[in-house]
Amino acid sequence: MDVRSLRYFIAAYEGGSISAAARRCHVAQPSISTALVQLEERLGTPLFERHRRGITPTEEGHRLYPLARQVSEDLDAISRLFRTPAPATPVRLGLMRSLGANRMTALLKEYIGQGDNLALTLVNPEERCDARIIGEQDLSPGEAFQPIWHDSYLLALPSGHPLGLQGTVSLADLDGLPFIWRHPCAAMQQLATALSDAGVRCQVRARLRTIEYTLGLVAAGVGASLVPAWPEILAHPDVQSRALAELEIRQTIGVAYPAQQTMPALTPLLQLGRAAWEARERS
Repeated sequence: MDVRSLRYFIAAYEGGSISAAARRCHVAQPSISTALVQLEERLGTPLFERHRRGITPTEEGHRLYPLARQVSEDLDAISRLFRTPAPATPVRLGLMRSLGANRMTALLKEYIGQGDNLALTLVNPEERCDARIIGEQDLSPGEAFQPIWHDSYLLALPSGHPLGLQGTVSLADLDGLPFIWRHPCAAMQQLATALSDAGVRCQVRARLRTIEYTLGLVAAGVGASLVPAWPEILAHPDVQSRALAELEIRQTIGVAYPAQQTMPALTPLLQLGRAAWEARERS
């Protein structure tokens, strides 16, 4: 079986379209299409359903994917075993707070796996770095931006809180409400401005930096807070989330990098960011 076809299959499966796979593999779209057809003929079964918005794996495609990934990873391991070690390429990546551990871990794992012998150092976005994963509103002059995720924010309440009986919560409902404040956070700053304009004041019970500790205090009943609508937060058993009626807070997160003289080691990260953004646009 052609290993190249398996890798094209993996790229198409993960990217959700032939065009995304072509960009990831740096080949023309017909090359991807031809390889997939040949692989399907070899296996005697369709691996994807083709439609206007992209491709959807069939049951057979889902069954093949983990096997194909294992074969690809084993081949990469063999290549690394007999490859003459090259000097590691240092990359300093600045990360804003509140990016989400699950999605960032997955992104960094993919980046390190696709990069060529990277030595990755994670720093605060204010420090010297080669690229930053930040909110679009924090871009500096001379930086280009590749969006990755689009976060919307909800009010997090302790389980059983009376405001949870409402479909949405108004700003007036926050007057005097015990609150867990996070700083620095652009979404929180938007909320602060809206509260000030409305003449509403919360009771700030704690000031924290991380979402994880914030959720812990919300779950413990210390107060409410503003949090991104990540799946793991929405599924939290001791926290209920509600939209704010008069205020829709959103933030685009992505890779900020020098518009001039972008280092080659950042290319896989930008490609992963582009693939994640396009997958979101299709959903």
